[in-house]
Amino acid sequence: MKHTVFISLLMTTYEFIPILSAAQLEDELNQGGVNALTANAHEHFHINRVEDYFKMVNFPLKSDLQPRRMSVYNFFFLTHGTSSRSKGLDSYNFGENTFFFVPAHQITTHKFARKDVQGYYCHFSLELLLHGAKPYDLFQEFPFLAFHGYPLVQINDACRQYVIALLERLLEEYKADKNCRLDILRTYMLALFTELKPFIETSQEVSMKAAYIITEQYKKALSKYIYEKHKITDYAALLAISPNHLNKCVKSTLGKSAHDLLNEMLLLEAKVLLKQTNLNVTEIAYKIGKNEVSDFVRFFKKQTGIKPSEYRLLK
Repeated sequence: MKHTVFISLLMTTYEFIPILSAAQLEDELNQGGVNALTANAHEHFHINRVEDYFKMVNFPLKSDLQPRRMSVYNFFFLTHGTSSRSKGLDSYNFGENTFFFVPAHQITTHKFARKDVQGYYCHFSLELLLHGAKPYDLFQEFPFLAFHGYPLVQINDACRQYVIALLERLLEEYKADKNCRLDILRTYMLALFTELKPFIETSQEVSMKAAYIITEQYKKALSKYIYEKHKITDYAALLAISPNHLNKCVKSTLGKSAHDLLNEMLLLEAKVLLKQTNLNVTEIAYKIGKNEVSDFVRFFKKQTGIKPSEYRLLK
């Protein structure tokens, strides 16, 4: 019951935000011609080899390159090749022996992947892992699952053999279809994440200067309050600092202004709304704080070079 309450509270924060469910993800893969991979779909879990997906579809599909938000957690693990993906406002380039995690409800975009990449894709529900544990404890033990956790975990060659063995065992169990056992999936998933723990600290080399901390707090606030707050002064007040100080911190950390970052978040949300909902342009404009649709159209075109209606029709 406590777990349900926690998840419900998390959902209310994003109640206006479109989310792709596990079932919709399965349908999307099926539309891409990957029936062999998804015929054994499960409500709480999915896994496939990345190279199998690339062989069966004309990659990239239009859905592969669009910003999206999902109801399930997911990760990519590359055994060969390179990829570029985003989590929220941040982009990450990574290669072999590297995991990239995206938590539920976070916006992500698949920016690039070489067509010869190899590895594994997996999505799963939080409920699958909990089984008596508290979400907070799970996030503390495996911080890469947390909403604002660092998404990359790079392992060494020695660990790689154990990781691949676990992923192959998960794939084998998943393919058992109706005979698939959730307790086996849970056990091997937790074993997999436990193998990654020694590499968590060394995977993130980040300066903990005050400017960096404030910038990270600002990005977290943007992802949480973007539908409520649309001014730099609002976020500065939330962080108990002056707008000028906020801007200096963001500028020194990222090389861009606090206003630039706000616009990037508004644009990201607008793109998700255009692609994952049937809301009209006027309704979307209102949701991201543009009272006049003409203001929204100008804003969107300035950022992307095309009108919102044109972006919605892009294949």
